[in-house]
Amino acid sequence: MKRVFMFPGQGAQFSGMGKDLYDSSHKAHDMMERANDVLGFRLTDIMFNGTDEELKATKVTQPAVFLHSVCKALCTEGLPTPDMVGGHSLGEFSALVACGAVNFEDALKLVAVRAEQMQKCCEKVPGTMAAIIGLPDETVEKICSETDGLVIPANYNCNGQIVISGEKEAVEKACESMKAAGAKRALPLSVSGAFHSPLMEPARVELAKAIDATDIHMPLCPIYQNVTASAETDPVRIKQNLLLQLTSPVKWTQTVKNMLSDGATEFREFGPGAVLQGLVKRISAAEGVEVAILG
Repeated sequence: MKRVFMFPGQGAQFSGMGKDLYDSSHKAHDMMERANDVLGFRLTDIMFNGTDEELKATKVTQPAVFLHSVCKALCTEGLPTPDMVGGHSLGEFSALVACGAVNFEDALKLVAVRAEQMQKCCEKVPGTMAAIIGLPDETVEKICSETDGLVIPANYNCNGQIVISGEKEAVEKACESMKAAGAKRALPLSVSGAFHSPLMEPARVELAKAIDATDIHMPLCPIYQNVTASAETDPVRIKQNLLLQLTSPVKWTQTVKNMLSDGATEFREFGPGAVLQGLVKRISAAEGVEVAILG
């Protein structure tokens, strides 16, 4: 049996997240208080009691989802050791902690820099994202490439579900073309910017400095990164892929397929929500592979 630990990205947050861990685990309590100190504000107050609006701000959401995910993975007793780890977008940073490649506080600082720089990008360059349901990947890619303005596939979530990202007008035009091409749905997302697109380029400089200054060690097991969708263990390549991830698509469908090809039989999600469990269920079913999926 090969076990996968997987970690969600932005969008899984909810008010009250992590409160049960904070109250029931001394270790989680200490980690969350350390996070408050590192960040310089009481993130836990917003996680436990914040409004949806407060939780939606990128500079809050990203550290909050990261913290909840990592605490769940490191503080749940009796867990087996993973044979592979992976994360969706922001979740890749949680996965790096879970496999021992980056220590908790260093990863949190990276997430804070990433979130702050991405939020600045969103304020400077307005963009948006939309979920396209029910079209083949190739059709979505073709329509994006033929649409005026900047719009690209940003998240390959599972078979027949892709998120596109880019300039607001270009995304709107692409959505109309997707519907005309037979998409079941072309749904604008409530996000603050065009994540995983070239519109995030201005965030690269500060994030590159932060990644470069972070110690990344050989992981205890392979991490399947968003940019390559394949198993990585070399700290130099892991660093390069982390930076590329900012403006590149999240290849989650291909990541899960590669994990299945490499023998994965059990997938366990750590973090708020169960989005990745649903995606893995669809991908494994399409591949004709039976796996255990746990939350």
